[in-house]
Order: sequence, then C-alpha cells, then structure tokens
Amino acid sequence: MIYFEKVTKEFEAFTAVDNLNLSFNAGELVVLIGPSGCGKTTTLRMINRLIEPTKGVIYINGTDSSKIDPVELRRSIGYVIQQIALFPHMNIAQNIGLVPYLKNWPEEKRKRRVEELLELVGMPASEFYYRYPHELSGGQQQRIGVARALAADPEIILMDEPFGAVDPITREVLQEELIKLQDELHKTIIFVTHDIDEALKLADRIAVMKNGKVLQYDSPEQLLRNPGHGFVEEFIGRNRLLNRPELIRVEDIMIKKPVTIWPERTLTQALEQMRQHKVDSLMVIDRSGKLLGLTTARDVHRNLDDAEKISEIMRANINYVSNDANVSQVLSIMAREQVGYVPVLDKNDKLIGLVTRSSLVNVLGQRI
Repeated sequence: MIYFEKVTKEFEAFTAVDNLNLSFNAGELVVLIGPSGCGKTTTLRMINRLIEPTKGVIYINGTDSSKIDPVELRRSIGYVIQQIALFPHMNIAQNIGLVPYLKNWPEEKRKRRVEELLELVGMPASEFYYRYPHELSGGQQQRIGVARALAADPEIILMDEPFGAVDPITREVLQEELIKLQDELHKTIIFVTHDIDEALKLADRIAVMKNGKVLQYDSPEQLLRNPGHGFVEEFIGRNRLLNRPELIRVEDIMIKKPVTIWPERTLTQALEQMRQHKVDSLMVIDRSGKLLGLTTARDVHRNLDDAEKISEIMRANINYVSNDANVSQVLSIMAREQVGYVPVLDKNDKLIGLVTRSSLVNVLGQRI
C-alpha cells in the first residue's frame, strides 16, 4: 500500500528523517511514536506531500507519489489533526461534505454520505446536521474531524495526535470508537502519537523512532516482550509496564462476563447482540457454557447471504488459557497468533472470562 524507499528529509542543517525504509500494509493501523523531534510527523506529512522528501521515493499503491498531482493526492487521503480545524462558518454537514463537494459529487450523494457518517460516529444527523462547530464539545468536534476524513471513502487516513487535545476520559472513548470503526472499515491508518499506552491499545504495528530513524517496527506484543534496542526498552518502560507479568494472574484481570452466543442462533441475532453490547465479536458456547469458538462482525457481514446459523461460520479451535495462567502466557499467544483476545476456560472447558488487548493495556497501565 505505502512504501518508503531510502527517504530522507533535510531542513537546512537538520535531518528530520534519515534514509527511511518503511512499509505500511493495506488495512492495518500503524502507529509512529517517539520523542519530540524524532521525525514521526514529518514522515506522516510526506505521505500526502504536505512535506516533500529531500531524497528517496514514497510509493502509494505502486506509484511514485511525486508523480501524482498533490491536490488530487490530498483529496484522496483522509487527514485528522489535533487542532481539528473545522471551518467555523460552515455547518457540520458542510464541513464533512467538503472534499466530496470539491470532487464534484452530486448533492444528493453528498447528503447521503454525510448522514451515513454522522450515524457512524454516533452523532445522529437529525440532531447534528445543521449545527456549527462552536456548538459542539471538543470530543464531538474530533468525531466530526474523523467523519470528514472518511467522507470521500479514502483508502488511507493520516492521524496526527488526533486525540491529544481532549481530556483523558474523552480520549479513551475516542480510542475505543476508532478501534470499532477500524474493525468495520479496514482503512490503512497511519497514526502519530507520543503516548505509548495509546499506541499499544490501537496499533497493529508500531514504529518506534529516534533521530529520524526507525529503531524497531513490530507488533505491540513483540515490542513488550522483545524490545530490540535499549532506547525502545527505555521508551516503552518495559519493566514498569509489564511489572513482572509472570506474577499477574489472568483471573485477576480478565473480563468476567464476555458476551456470548449459542451456535444455533442466526447471523441477524448475532449482529443485534453485538450492537446491544457494543462489541465486535462473540464467544460461541453450548448450553452448558463450554467454549465452541468465536465469530466476529466481519465474519457475519461476509456470510449474511450464504449462511443462516452461527455454527456455519464460527471459528473453532481457538487458543485459550486457564484461569491460573499468567499474563506472559497471554502475551505469548497474542504475539504468536496475532490476535487481540484470549478466552479463559475452567478445568471443564467452560468459558469464564476473556482477556483483550485493550483490557490488558488498561490493567498494566494502572501498575506503572
């Protein structure tokens, strides 16, 4: 999807990005993180040519981005920043529909897209369509910023510390909403932050940067378990964050009432269950509570026309741990299987809990 080949950016005597070779796969959320001045924002802005490289080539879908008209390139890439930058003289619908307007979408198509996006970010069109930015809270404005970035249905979205200016509670809510949006939309998202907890919670992969170079580019679990550089270990606070995970028992941190469904239930019922509980996956159990497998919102949507019962589409033979397992074992499964959840079973194979990446980060973060 996006590939940096020997990319360097120099500002007079300062090298912001130094001979960078980096790739971003389609549909993944990658976080760029590091101390101030490490080059993460410069890297982000070179993707949509707000900053031009001094040397090297950035390929987007196999095309040298320098050969793409910069205006068209920017209109094809969503962009969300900390300051939000909504136009105060435009109402919410006009703000969201700006790029489709510039791309000459018909009015009725723009209107439908705005209404769809307002629903998607939890701000009903009936209430917010004609409001103005000054009538919204900071969190609501940031949701509109995300909706605007999605307006023309871009493949790529760039997010530069998008939640940095909101309070901690709102920030956590926005993070959870982004996780749900990404699970549904599968955009290629490049996300800049200075907050390691945010990076661990959101990312499929994390690039830790220093002095314009990437020191390690890995999954959150691998960064925690196997930091490949002394600075990486220091920056993520491995010893503080993990706090001897072999001593943290799964039963102390697991979600004790995971959302479940029986295999004979229909796909439509599964979607309703997910909607009511605001989750994107369900543990499938039999009537005695034994774990049979799981299904996700993505699985259900893909099979709506071809299957009727959950038993037809559920994923069986998933990895699990017992309630006396420790966090190290959970991290090992997450890293090896590249999953963000691990069910917890008792000695009779009954489901008694669930450990997710988000719950794991939240608990470990409290131990710092």
